[in-house]
Amino acid sequence: MGLWAKSIVIFNAIRDHGKQSLRSLAERTGLSKSSVHRHRQAMDRRDRYPESSFWETEAGRAWLLRLVVATLLGFGLTRGVGAETLSEFFGRLRLEAHVGCSPSTLRCVMHTLERLLLETAGAWEKEGIAHGEIRPVIGAVDETFLQRMMLVFMDLATGYLLMEEVSADRSFATWFDRANKRLTTFGTEVLSLVSDRAKALIKLAHTGLGCPSIPDLFHLGHDLAKGYSLGIFGRLRQAKRALDPAKQRLETFEFIPLSFWYDVPPISRWSNRRYAPWLVYGLPSESMEMLGIRLHQVVPRLPCRGTIVCTQSPMLG
Repeated sequence: MGLWAKSIVIFNAIRDHGKQSLRSLAERTGLSKSSVHRHRQAMDRRDRYPESSFWETEAGRAWLLRLVVATLLGFGLTRGVGAETLSEFFGRLRLEAHVGCSPSTLRCVMHTLERLLLETAGAWEKEGIAHGEIRPVIGAVDETFLQRMMLVFMDLATGYLLMEEVSADRSFATWFDRANKRLTTFGTEVLSLVSDRAKALIKLAHTGLGCPSIPDLFHLGHDLAKGYSLGIFGRLRQAKRALDPAKQRLETFEFIPLSFWYDVPPISRWSNRRYAPWLVYGLPSESMEMLGIRLHQVVPRLPCRGTIVCTQSPMLG
C-alpha cells in the first residue's frame, strides 16, 4: 500500500468513526501504530485551509492529480510555460502542502509525462499497424519555432502528428529523410502535401513523396483580410454610432395595431385560407381619417382583390 493510499484509509476511518486513539486506528486500518502516528502528523500539517480536507479524500486526490497533469501537459509541454511560472501558479492555489510544487519537481514530472506520452503513442502506432488500420495520408508540413526549430508533419484527416522533431536544418534532404522514415514505419503513402511555397517543401512533395504539392491559404487569407478589413471596420463603427440614437428614437414611439381582413377570391393562390390577417401600425396621435388614408395606401399592395373589412383592435378600448 502506497503513501497516499495509507493516508486515505486513515482519513476514511476517522471520518466514518470519529476521533479515536492510535491503537484503535491501527487495528481498524491494519497499519502499525507508528505508521498511523506519522500519517496523522502529516495530515495535521496539511490541514491549513478550509479546502484541505477535500484533498485527503479519494475523490479529492484523483481531482488533484488530474489538475496537476492537465496543467503540466497543456501549459508546460504544449505551450512551453516555464516550471517557475507553473510553480507560482500551484502556490497561488495553496497546493504546496499536497503536491510537490518546486520548479525542479515539476520539471521531473514533465520529463516523466513526456516519456510516457511517447511510449503510449508508440504502443498505439504498433497496435494500429498490426490491425491494418493505417490509411493513406493527406499531409501538411511546416517548421515551428519555439525554443528551437521543429519539423512538423501532420495528417490533416485525423490531426495526428506523424513527425515532430527538433532540427537545425530544414533542407530537402533533412525533410525527406525524416518524413520517409516515418512513412516507412507506418507502411503508407501520401496522397497530397499542403505547405507554404518553400522550395524544399515543394520538392519534398513532387520529387521525394511523388504527390501533388498544395499551397496553404494562411498567407493568402492574411493578404485578403488586410485589403477589406479597414473598409468593413469603418462601416461597422458607423453602424454602432447610429445604433444608440436609433434605439432612443424608437422608444419615443408607441405603436397600436389595427387589424384588417380581406375576402379572398376562390381563384387566388391563397384560396385555402378564408381570411388572412394584415396589420397596420399607427401612432395614437393619428386620427381615424389619417389611418383611413394609410389604409388606402396599403390596400393596393395586398396580394389579391376583395372586400376589405376594417375593425378596431380591442387594444384601443
